[in-house]
Amino acid sequence: MAFAWKASGLTYNRYLAVAARVVRRSLKEGPRLQAERRGQMELRFAKWSGGKQGENKNLESANVAAMAEAAQATSSSS
Repeated sequence: MAFAWKASGLTYNRYLAVAARVVRRSLKEGPRLQAERRGQMELRFAKWSGGKQGENKNLESANVAAMAEAAQATSSSS
């Protein structure tokens, strides 16, 4: 028999995220707030060039900047 999360089409990582959210929401106010803060992440990345690591950047802000740059390039070419 397959696992329920697999049968429903979820990935294991997505299943864990949903389960963690359910557990956090079931806690009392104090522990719930602490658990919610632990659940937040900030992803960072760095480009490597010539064997050297570049500046660490926040993934979300880099995505926003790239989307704005692409939108500007698209509107300029029209």
